[in-house]
Amino acid sequence: MTTLVVVRKDRGVAIAADTMTKWGSGKETAEYIANHGKLLQVGDSWLALTGNATFKTILADYFSRPKVKPRFDTPMAIFCTWQTLHAVLKSDYHLLPAGHDDEALESTRFDALIANKHGIFGVVAHRTVQEFSRYYAFGSGSSYAMGALHALYGGRLDAETLARRAVEAAAEFDDATGLPINVKPIALQTARKRAR
Repeated sequence: MTTLVVVRKDRGVAIAADTMTKWGSGKETAEYIANHGKLLQVGDSWLALTGNATFKTILADYFSRPKVKPRFDTPMAIFCTWQTLHAVLKSDYHLLPAGHDDEALESTRFDALIANKHGIFGVVAHRTVQEFSRYYAFGSGSSYAMGALHALYGGRLDAETLARRAVEAAAEFDDATGLPINVKPIALQTARKRAR
């Protein structure tokens, strides 16, 4: 279980995640787990994942392969990256993609948020990709995080502070979200540079 947040405000972007893992009713906090971080850097992008903790290790291994050239600059580029990733998850990492009989597509079995100089994005388990204009949250504490973001977004807080406050709110009320928080701020690329 987890709480992940992305925020875009003014010329800044931020991605944040809690650091607690749960196995049933057991909690594995940052005090006991040395590799507790849920943020993964891939090039100039940061990813945060829900689902089994093994997925972070798998993605770190996959994206470190020399021939893998992921793109995270547009929703379509992310979709294409995820399509290739999904096939490799099944062939190389033994993903069990089975889902419910009423699902139209195989599940990748995790959701992801992405932040970079191009903006903030989300990918759900069935590979729907969305670009967010202000903020979004995934995970067990996402409703608390979204409520905090809705209440605070119009004020003077920057993207990094908003992301941190959202995960703090989730940690206060969701029993599967725990402190400390990892947060990465990123400067947005200017419009003129993006057009090139």
